[in-house]
Formats: sequence, C-alpha cells, structure tokens
Amino acid sequence: MEKYRFLDEITSDVMFEAYGSNLKEVFENAAEAMFHIICKIDQIRPEKEVKVEVKADNTEDLMINWLQYLIASVDIEEMFFSKFKITEIDDKHLIGYAYGEPISPEKGETVVKAVTYHQYKFEKTEEGYKVRVSFDI
Repeated sequence: MEKYRFLDEITSDVMFEAYGSNLKEVFENAAEAMFHIICKIDQIRPEKEVKVEVKADNTEDLMINWLQYLIASVDIEEMFFSKFKITEIDDKHLIGYAYGEPISPEKGETVVKAVTYHQYKFEKTEEGYKVRVSFDI
C-alpha cells in the first residue's frame, strides 16, 4: 500500500492524501508527506528528537492539530523533520516524536503556512485510514 500521493497543485496551496493501516501509521505518513513539501526530506538526518503532544475533540481535528503543531515546530525548534513516531494515540490525544536536524536554507523547499480545511477529509477505509489534507503555502 502506498504511504501518500500528491493531488492537483494550485499555486496557493498543496494537497495530498496519506494512508495507513492504523491511526499511528496514517498520522506518521501524513507528517512525512507534509515534510516532503517543506524540505528535502531525504537529506534530513533524524539526529534530534522533539516530543509532541496534541489534543483535540475528535480524530479529524487531531490530525489538523498534529500537522499544525509540526508546522509551528519548524519555527520554534528551528528544525526540519524527516522521521515521525507516534507512541500513544486515541481519538482525542496523541503523543509522538519528530526527529530531524537544524534548519539549513539549502535543504528548504516550500514554506507551509497552515493546514486548511479546504477539501479536508479523514476517513476509515477497508484497508485502514485515509486523509486528504491541503496546505496554505
């Protein structure tokens, strides 16, 4: 099963679908897809760990909050991330880790400003989970 794929690109936003056989996997794959937009992810060494804890009222909002937290972490931690591990997750709460290295301009790609609700969709499928996310860039 594919991890994610990018959908029709519009100049002001980028959209992708991410997949996972369980909640942990779809959240990790969505973060990885997002960082393919933000940086040259294959050049980012997972040398520093940042703990992430996010809460929401439901799974759909939890995904938005997770990705939004990671976008903020780029600025706060001044890091690009390339590896993600969710250690605990339920419908309203997750604890995980993002691994990466300090930002370097030559490894940057596109500045992602925010996660949007434009065509946002989070669903349970026969194979597991699928999420469609778009970003304001």
